Amino acid sequence: MDASTYGGEGDMSARKRDTRRLADASAPERRKWLARAAFFHQEDLRYLKFLIPEGARVLELGCGTGDLLAALKPSFGVGVDFSAGMIAQARHAHPDLTFLVGDIEDAAFVRSLPGPFDVIVVVDTLGALDDCQAMFANLHDLCTRETRVVVGYFSHLWYPALKLAEATGMKMPQPPQNVLSRADVRALAALGDFDAIKDETRVLSPARLFGLGRLVNRFLAPLPLIGSLCLRHFTVCRSLRRSAEVRSVTVVIPARNERGNIEAAVKRIPRFVEALEIIFVEGHSRDGTWEEIERVAAAYPDCNIKAMRQSGTGKGDAVFAGFDAARGDVLMILDADLTMPPEQLPKFWDAICSSKGEFVNGSRLIYPMEQEAMRVLNLIANKAFSLLFTWLLSQRFTDTLCGTKALRRSDYARIKAARSYFGEFDPFGDFELIFGASKLGLKAVEIPIRYASRTYGETQISRFRHGFMLLRMVLFAFMRIKAM
Repeated sequence: MDASTYGGEGDMSARKRDTRRLADASAPERRKWLARAAFFHQEDLRYLKFLIPEGARVLELGCGTGDLLAALKPSFGVGVDFSAGMIAQARHAHPDLTFLVGDIEDAAFVRSLPGPFDVIVVVDTLGALDDCQAMFANLHDLCTRETRVVVGYFSHLWYPALKLAEATGMKMPQPPQNVLSRADVRALAALGDFDAIKDETRVLSPARLFGLGRLVNRFLAPLPLIGSLCLRHFTVCRSLRRSAEVRSVTVVIPARNERGNIEAAVKRIPRFVEALEIIFVEGHSRDGTWEEIERVAAAYPDCNIKAMRQSGTGKGDAVFAGFDAARGDVLMILDADLTMPPEQLPKFWDAICSSKGEFVNGSRLIYPMEQEAMRVLNLIANKAFSLLFTWLLSQRFTDTLCGTKALRRSDYARIKAARSYFGEFDPFGDFELIFGASKLGLKAVEIPIRYASRTYGETQISRFRHGFMLLRMVLFAFMRIKAM
């Protein structure tokens, strides 16, 4: 089959044939309609650019005249549409991209596409399909573990208003559409063996409103309850049939004034994988921690221990220094105070190996704690911040400041490569990883741990100073992740 000319009507349903004929007939006028709704499409593009970095390998299904695909600036871009008229317009306007005529519900056609891709974009396409489940099921061969499928669709609450806009000539006419809620899309993705990672709502005002539309969409549309009224929904998915094997792990242990915990950490870390590397990153201690790390590394030559002294300051600097030096396929953080029992690390490894999670975060706030493990004010603040960050990140986070986290080294490399979007803003290190993982659309899962009391040293957390910093992180996340 020649993918570039595929598109015969013999096996199409009557509904799909009618849809295709309407698309072919309206193709020459498509850009005029896009121009009329320029503000709405700009708002759409703003969020898609947040999700999809420039230079990615992008496939757009239902690409129309190819303008969205071109605006995403892919390094390799392929657009597919079953309208030959739309594809002719796309090829003329964007000759540097590849455009193919084909039916994305046809498995043989989809297998012929030149994948895999970093991102598969399906915007305003589900509504025209006969079998949405089949579309999802056909995509696995075009995916790697890292591929994300971004589905954009209109809120079913707006459907009457959209039909009215068509009837009055304010919107390009469309044939009858599938009207899908977020729950419907998640269910269809699951039936096709895709995991819906997160949902977002965008665009409360599709019109400029004399300059107020941008402010409404940026600051009001993301708010709880108000967001449910938004016009646009986006669901980010990953293939459950694609995984990548991991064989080794590096445990990075930032340590400042933790001399009494160094040897205990080495003794208590289970040997849950043959290729286990331990990296201590010492941070300008005053109690002999560096000398103890050197002693323990020499005393346990079979434990593959590396010792580093950070050049900068703060836990975040220590974590990233350790990650940059690591050789393991999976990277883990273990706080040197050992309030997170090292014996729990195999659970983090299992979550990564099984692909149940791609960013694994510990949570101290589910199981009861040992007495005095966390002050009451700290506990109340952590509970409040967990609700805020769950809303901000559109995935469940009950404990953003738990020191133990795990992710693949390849995903850390992608977070680091996109670091310029957020900047070096985080002295803890926790939020830079969490926000970066959220932007990449990594699947986050939490491992409940039993938080223990310290047996050596004093906490380095200041309730009020670090509480104020957490408030800054909430505002920062709102501005960089929600209000865009």
